[in-house]
Amino acid sequence: MNMNSSVSLRQGSLIFLSLALASSVSVALVLARFIASHQFAYFNLVWNLFLAWLPLGFAFVTDRFRESRLCFLAFGFLWLLFLPNSPYLVTDLVHLKPRPPVPLWFDILLLQSFVLTGLLLGFLSLYLMHRLVSRSCGWRIGWFFTLMMIGLTGFGIYLGRFERWNSWDVFTSPFALLSDIFNMLVHPRANKTAFIFTTLCASFLGLIYLALYALAALHRSDATVRMQFQIPQLDLKSRTKTTDEHG
Repeated sequence: MNMNSSVSLRQGSLIFLSLALASSVSVALVLARFIASHQFAYFNLVWNLFLAWLPLGFAFVTDRFRESRLCFLAFGFLWLLFLPNSPYLVTDLVHLKPRPPVPLWFDILLLQSFVLTGLLLGFLSLYLMHRLVSRSCGWRIGWFFTLMMIGLTGFGIYLGRFERWNSWDVFTSPFALLSDIFNMLVHPRANKTAFIFTTLCASFLGLIYLALYALAALHRSDATVRMQFQIPQLDLKSRTKTTDEHG
C-alpha cells in the first residue's frame, strides 16, 4: 500500500474547524427554536448529525492506520457501516411542516443547515477514502470502489428510512437484518420501492459527488498553475540578486 501521507495535520485541522462551525450553527438554531417555542421539535436532528460525523472520523482513522491491513479493513468497514448516516439527513425533510409559533421559513433554514452539513461530512469522508484507495490500488479501482460505496449508501438510507434499521443493528440483530435484506433480493417485485429508491438516491448522490470532485480537481489545477508561475519568479529573483552581488 502507498505509505505517503494522504491528509496533513493542517488540512485535517482546517476541515474539522470548518465543519465543526457549520455543525455548531445547526445546533444553535435548534436551541434558539426551543427557547422561542418551548418545543422539542427537531432535537432528533442533533443525534443524526452526531451520527453523520462518525464516517468522517472513521475515514481519518483509516487513513492514519493504513499501514496496518487489519486496522485499515476494520475502520474501513466501520466507515462504510456508518456512511449512510451522513446523507440520511436529507430524508429528515419529511418532518418539515408548520409548527407555530415558529415560522415555517425558520424551520426550512434549520433543516437545510443540517442537510447540507450532513452531505458535506459524507462526501468529504467518501473523498478521503476514494483518494486513499486510488493511491493504493490505482484510479480505476478507486472509482469502482467509490461508485460501489455510493450504491450501498443509497441502499443503506433506504434501510434506515423505510425499514427503520440502524447501523449498529449489524452487531445487535445481524440475523434479522440479513433476513430482511435477503427477502428484498429474492422478492424484487414485492420490494420495488427498495430498488427504485436506492437507484434514484444513489444517482442523486453520485451526481453531487462528481460535481464536488470536479471542483476539487479544478482547485488542484489552479494551485499547480500558481506554483509553476511562482517558481520561475523566485528563480529570476535569485538570479537578479546574485548578479547584483557580483556586480
